[in-house]
Amino acid sequence: MKKSDFWFDLPQEQIAQTPIEPRDHSRLLRLDKTTGQCSHHHFYDIVDMLRPGDLLVVNDSRVLPARLYGSKKDSGAKVELLLLQQKEKDLWETLVKPGKKCRPGAQLCFGDGLLEATVEQVLEGGNRLVRFRHDPDKTIYEILEQIGQMPLPPYITAKLEDKERYQTVYSHELGSAAAPTAGLHFTKELLAKLEEKGVKIAKVTLHVGLGTFRPVKEEEITDHKMHSEHYHLPAETAALINETKENGGRVIAVGTTSCRTLETVGQLQSYPLQEAEGWTQIFIYPGYEFKVLDGLITNFHLPESTLIMLVSALAGYEHTMAAYKLAVEEKYRFFSFGDAMAIL
Repeated sequence: MKKSDFWFDLPQEQIAQTPIEPRDHSRLLRLDKTTGQCSHHHFYDIVDMLRPGDLLVVNDSRVLPARLYGSKKDSGAKVELLLLQQKEKDLWETLVKPGKKCRPGAQLCFGDGLLEATVEQVLEGGNRLVRFRHDPDKTIYEILEQIGQMPLPPYITAKLEDKERYQTVYSHELGSAAAPTAGLHFTKELLAKLEEKGVKIAKVTLHVGLGTFRPVKEEEITDHKMHSEHYHLPAETAALINETKENGGRVIAVGTTSCRTLETVGQLQSYPLQEAEGWTQIFIYPGYEFKVLDGLITNFHLPESTLIMLVSALAGYEHTMAAYKLAVEEKYRFFSFGDAMAIL
């Protein structure tokens, strides 16, 4: 298939700039993956769509306040740093702006000296390996909580008043450069209602990299190279998946990150599934046969993105593109702080 097959027109004003309050009052489009039929709801209606014996799998990764604003020590020139991936204790792969001024050996300073850094290496593609120095009595994570900013996607220009609004209520494992945004709609009360109904909830961890925003450049989608992300499927979650499948329940992923974790393990193992950890570059597009997933809760994604290709693999290409056309016509809000779809 071609990249252009996944294009759709989206008015700029439908890109959500701020989150809906409360979280679970965003809109929800239900898409029947068998018939393609769509219906309109609010997110809190998800309780009525799930059945006792279903398993909801969420990604508990937590976003690092990974954007730093500082200066070069020698010239005072302003620099912006985005932490992408930890390589060693205080060695990180980063995105630096302006990059040309930050050659190897450059000394950087952030938060009035709370955090200092040396650029050690320029990587292929222009990212920098940066080694940080800080108070040995504090971890870099504690310092980031003090001086770091949330790395909101480039299409969100509004200021985020509450940093926790870009975290899920169940986030726990620090390490993502972007939020697993389908989970932003859940409240603790909504999760409790689902459990009362008999829906089980399990966690996986996939640390979202900025590659999730990387556009597909190749016209033939099979030529696209996926970014690599670290995942962990705990033993308890594997056991719950096995039990759900044996009892005829549905395994429903919250977000494409949970989906990619489950399907990576499903490709590597046969049932019964076991605990697993590693790096995944799985690329799911139409024609893919799902090994674990029965349903997906997700947001509305960018045109021509790998994420809309994943949705099309589960719901069918025609059903997906028709649902997106309807969502635009009905003025649903798109992307990270936007509305949601339930593909069941």
